[in-house]
Amino acid sequence: MKYSVFLFFLAFINFGCSQIKSKSITEVSQNELKNITLLDVRTPEEFNAGHLDEALNINWFDADFQQQIEQHVVKDKTIYVYCKMGGRSAKAADKLSALGYTVVNLEGGYDTYKQSQN
Repeated sequence: MKYSVFLFFLAFINFGCSQIKSKSITEVSQNELKNITLLDVRTPEEFNAGHLDEALNINWFDADFQQQIEQHVVKDKTIYVYCKMGGRSAKAADKLSALGYTVVNLEGGYDTYKQSQN
């Protein structure tokens, strides 16, 4: 009897552990990573002072922001947008979403990224 309970317990633990997935983790494939655009909406001066690798810089304050987006960013890619602290990128994300883009706003902006690197 003890042996049966022990085997049941081991099977339960083994099955339970193999099925556990965190609800806060989103899994993406390598192909999905190739299908993104990293967009920095800060000024060119801020961008030149430091930016994320592979980022495209289109200044949120430019009068032709929308036209630049439509010219340089394709709609079938997810846009990961950031600014200095998150304010401009939130506004840009709203605008881009209204234009039909799939957008992810990087929380905390470039400043948070830099702090996490220290």
